Amino acid sequence: MTAPTPRLPGQVERHAAIVDLAPGMRREYFRLHEHVWPEVTAALTQYGITNYTIFVIDDTLIAYYEYVGTDHAADLAAIDQDPVTQRWLSLTGPCQRPFGRADAATDGWRDAREIWHLA
Repeated sequence: MTAPTPRLPGQVERHAAIVDLAPGMRREYFRLHEHVWPEVTAALTQYGITNYTIFVIDDTLIAYYEYVGTDHAADLAAIDQDPVTQRWLSLTGPCQRPFGRADAATDGWRDAREIWHLA
């Protein structure tokens, strides 16, 4: 996800992304998220991800998190390289398809750009 706007020191970056659930995978995705692996949440926290929330509307998922680190792209890359996180994503990935693309065969969260925020 890309940073919405430049931020001042001490401020958080807010990020949101959206994805659709793959047909027939809603129950499995929810089951997996009943007990997110502690190693996955530890990796997110270690690399500056806080207040991570996933919302659902029908079969569309909306993720929101705040980033408190200094190099978002590098930290996301480090999370993606974590072996436990890779195993987690191998389970959750097949549950997803890109938002708004019913014909897509692969997973893929789409970034939502921040346009307004009430502090």
